[in-house]
Amino acid sequence: MCLDSPSPHGCYKPGHRSRLIYRPRRDDGQRDGRKSFSWRDYRDLLIAAHQQLGGPIVLIWDNLNVHKAADLREWVEARDWLTIYYLPPYAPDLNPVEGIWSLLRRGWLSNVAFSTPEHLVQRIRRGLRHIQYRTHLIDGCLAETSLAIRPA
Repeated sequence: MCLDSPSPHGCYKPGHRSRLIYRPRRDDGQRDGRKSFSWRDYRDLLIAAHQQLGGPIVLIWDNLNVHKAADLREWVEARDWLTIYYLPPYAPDLNPVEGIWSLLRRGWLSNVAFSTPEHLVQRIRRGLRHIQYRTHLIDGCLAETSLAIRPA
């Protein structure tokens, strides 16, 4: 099961160690350029996660407009390995990814004056990599939600 925010996905499977899959995206700097993930970026991340995890994915998403984009919904419907559930509107307390962002904000991103966009991306990657190898931190973010992962 993967839970989403624009970049980190906490992945949980009963009996296996928790995982964090992420793909930071930088603004391309163009005036009319996209500043956030497009439906294609989410599609590509889901394909990579499916290949990495090697099995079906149940995805828990918030109600971000791009998560409900028609092109993405159409793509998802054609994938029998992907099931999506949506959190209720504005439910950060149910979203484990909010805990990942909180760890980043309180740790690797706190008290830093970023000199360049690359510096910011470097710190985010370093923090996510640190969290990625400490499964107890990922598990703690799920525990904070009071949600339980149970096999069907």
